[in-house]
Amino acid sequence: MQNPIVDVTMMNAREILDRSMQQLVLFQFWSARSTGCQQLTATLSKIVQQYPKQLCLAKVDCDAEQDLAMQFGVQSLPTVMFIKEGQPVDGFAGVETEQQILQRLAAYLPKPEDDLLAKAQRQLEAGQMNAAYPLLAEALTLAPERVEIKIWLADCAISLGQLTQAEKLLAEVRLADQDTLYKTVLAKLELAQQATNTPEIQALEAQLAAAPEDKHLIEQLAVQYQAVLRSEEALALLLKILQQDLNFGQSKKLYLDILAALPKGDPLASQYRRRLYALLY
Repeated sequence: MQNPIVDVTMMNAREILDRSMQQLVLFQFWSARSTGCQQLTATLSKIVQQYPKQLCLAKVDCDAEQDLAMQFGVQSLPTVMFIKEGQPVDGFAGVETEQQILQRLAAYLPKPEDDLLAKAQRQLEAGQMNAAYPLLAEALTLAPERVEIKIWLADCAISLGQLTQAEKLLAEVRLADQDTLYKTVLAKLELAQQATNTPEIQALEAQLAAAPEDKHLIEQLAVQYQAVLRSEEALALLLKILQQDLNFGQSKKLYLDILAALPKGDPLASQYRRRLYALLY
């Protein structure tokens, strides 16, 4: 990897400009006689060392390279120019804080959700859906406007059997954003939903429609729902029992087992855990 901090002279200026085709180059025009320049150098160096792949700090000593400073049109010190693909895209004169500079750089630096996405994709490639799910969920929390994260999370949820969650996520995707990936995941969801509507479930649903208050039937149907990973429907049924009788059959144990089986970060777990605590306390 190239050094992220370089001194610029007339001899290597073209080479440094060429680096701007791959990185954002921060040309800092400074003088050792200026306290503000020294302060800014420390701040810029810290930032660039945190993002060596994305940023290069190109330091121009204006006491030694006056001609170079004149070619860039520098009128005061310190001055910083952001150069991308050979063209200035931003910059500032004077001393700015680390936070101010990071705000200027936000469009050029990797976003936290992108790091989470990269980690999630590695887990997905390894078939570790349970590990990928919380990473995608956190990424979506950070960037709820990112439609592709929403679709990947839905896809992961389908693989984990969280079909209701996947259905809700896909329902939030606008028509204009329903691309090939969306259609593929939607088709996967529809197939999974068909597979989870077993004859046993259909029979129990019919019996329960005729006797809607039968707790034994409700518990049996909840068990069948969970067997095909229809967790939200199973929890809703078991909660209905517990609201009437906390000690009925195996309902409380089944409820807690389902919560424990949900992937880390699934909002369903938090939602139904709070509802149980409200009954207990």
